[in-house]
This record gives sequence, C-alpha cells and structure tokens, in this order.
Amino acid sequence: MNGTFDLPVSFKGESYFFSSRLLQHGYTHKFVVDVNGQPVYFEPDEERNYRAIIETADIKSNKELNLELLKAIAHAIEAIAK
Repeated sequence: MNGTFDLPVSFKGESYFFSSRLLQHGYTHKFVVDVNGQPVYFEPDEERNYRAIIETADIKSNKELNLELLKAIAHAIEAIAK
C-alpha cells in the first residue's frame, strides 16, 4: 500500500472511514491513522496484534480520543493486514 487510503471501521453500530497511511521501516511497519485530526500510530506487537501509540500530552489535549474507538481501529487494521 502506497499513499493514503480510507480505513473502514465499524464502531457502536456505525461505519466510519479514517484517512490512513502505511509507513514501512526496514522489516517493520506502522499505520498512521487520522483520528479526529490527531495522528495515531498503530504498530504490531509481539503477538502480531496492533496497538495504538499516542503521546501522553496528545491524550490529555484531545478529549475525542476514545479507547474503544482505538481498539476498533486496531481490529480493522488487523483485518486488512493479515
């Protein structure tokens, strides 16, 4: 995947599309997802599940970041990446 793409996410019975981008670094990769104007990085963990990486200051300043939404985004990434 090159460039940006719309990531479809189901959350609380609604469908959303988040602008996303794949970043490749050597043998690893990350997805950058625009969540309500906040870039959130998702990277695979040891079990190949995706986790969100967010600076603590960004969490405090952006009240719209919802933990359950981030989990739904991670599951959507897992669905396309596996």
